[in-house]
Amino acid sequence: MRKKSLISIRDLDKRDIENYLKLAERYENHFTKEKIGKVLATLFFEPSTRTNLSFQTSAKRLGIDTLNWNVQFSSTQKGESFEDTVKIVSGYADILVIRHPLEGAARFASEVQDKPVINAGDGANQHPTQTLLDLYTIKKYKQKIENVNITLLGDLKYARAMKSLIYGLAMFGANITLVSPKGLEMDSYVIREVKEKFSANIIEQNVIDLSGTDVLYLCRIQKERFSDPYEAEKIQKEFRVNMDYLKKAKDDLIIMHPLPKVDEVPKEVDKLKNAIYFSQAKNGVPVRMAVISDLLGLGD
Repeated sequence: MRKKSLISIRDLDKRDIENYLKLAERYENHFTKEKIGKVLATLFFEPSTRTNLSFQTSAKRLGIDTLNWNVQFSSTQKGESFEDTVKIVSGYADILVIRHPLEGAARFASEVQDKPVINAGDGANQHPTQTLLDLYTIKKYKQKIENVNITLLGDLKYARAMKSLIYGLAMFGANITLVSPKGLEMDSYVIREVKEKFSANIIEQNVIDLSGTDVLYLCRIQKERFSDPYEAEKIQKEFRVNMDYLKKAKDDLIIMHPLPKVDEVPKEVDKLKNAIYFSQAKNGVPVRMAVISDLLGLGD
């Protein structure tokens, strides 16, 4: 299964993903006391809490040391190019985890040096390890992904987690409903691609209706990607899931979110047993352990 890098969920087929999910199960309660002489570097050009810390935790549980590069205290402040930064850091580490605001940055990084690269989010493009942990979470709670009714709700235009996830869900035969404010719909080329490749069952709508939904996957309105933050805030407040919507939903509905959450999820929802987004975030550790292990050939 071993891959050179993980840049996009499109780089994986169904068997690859199934192998990652099985390996993640094995790693869920895995701790290594001994160092193995490997180094993982995190290069985050955008803020991150869960992805950054979970990669660091994953590395440490595999016995791997971490280099946590900080853009604010780096030579990029002096004008050093992204390419030069990547080449320099690759000389100190065995694997690179990169988050960058520009689409294609992670793939470019994988092409200008010879160390494995994991894409931790490139602009509004891809976030493959988020998709893997999302699929892992769905399977854990629903025992399957095929024929599960999943509603993706929120900003589907700019949310890279959604663009990766729809591909993974379609690959496994889930029934997908896309719900978003007008103007923030999923890009048509993404929908067209997954329909053509996987004969996916996809419904698009601008109204929230959770009847029949097994999994509700929310995402925030990404204010930082709007030129007018006031417009983003207005949309965010108008398009949120409240308790009235959830009362009409199935009892066994699970609520997921890539986090951070803002106004789209009321505080009272956090207390529901259906709200599993904190467990979902925790699942990032075994899943990212599986990816790191594969790319470094630790199981070879």
